[in-house]
Amino acid sequence: MAMADELKDRIDQTRERIEGAAERVGRDVSEIKLVAVSKTHPTETLRLAIDLGLNVFGENKVQEGESKITELGRDAAEWHLIGHLQSNKARRAVQLFDVIQSVDSLELAQRLERICGEEGRDQLDVFVQVDLAGEATKSGVAESELVELVNYLKACKHLHLLGFMLLPPFFDDSDQTRPYFKRLREIRDELLPGGELSMGMSHDFEVAIEEGATLVRVGTAIFGDR
Repeated sequence: MAMADELKDRIDQTRERIEGAAERVGRDVSEIKLVAVSKTHPTETLRLAIDLGLNVFGENKVQEGESKITELGRDAAEWHLIGHLQSNKARRAVQLFDVIQSVDSLELAQRLERICGEEGRDQLDVFVQVDLAGEATKSGVAESELVELVNYLKACKHLHLLGFMLLPPFFDDSDQTRPYFKRLREIRDELLPGGELSMGMSHDFEVAIEEGATLVRVGTAIFGDR
């Protein structure tokens, strides 16, 4: 029982932090979706989280997500793929996930569109992952290639572009991520007015909300250290 109590406390604290950040900038908290990053956490923990009211989960890897989705049920929650998607896992991702947040190339988008047609999937919601820092260890589309990818996605029959996703550099001072969040918001306003912004994780999601995030991807603050 202690584990359930601790998880409930963490979820409550996270929701309070989200509400506080929204209030500071005069935003309605209902605009902000909490994606619980469940990678490396066992199915039992997710089942507990669902019982406590969480209903959107983010997984990094198709294979790990598959075992949880299979066990808990496709309709038990909304499932987001937030990690880099290898092209050889694209078909399984289309079959399993409600949203793919990590579309990071025109080639991947074309593959997903084709597979949706082959699998009979009418619509797949996607985000474009943008690389604003040029970090070699992270995926994402360079700003210079964004317009081409966005235009392709807007013309797709099956893929539905919801918005943009960002994984900024890590700073001890979370305020240093602000320029990255601000820039993604500017890109959204220019290329997809009214689109979603998936940005902010456990250590910086309050700053992200202040800069317009509509989805925050929170793992450690909810589930604890892995």
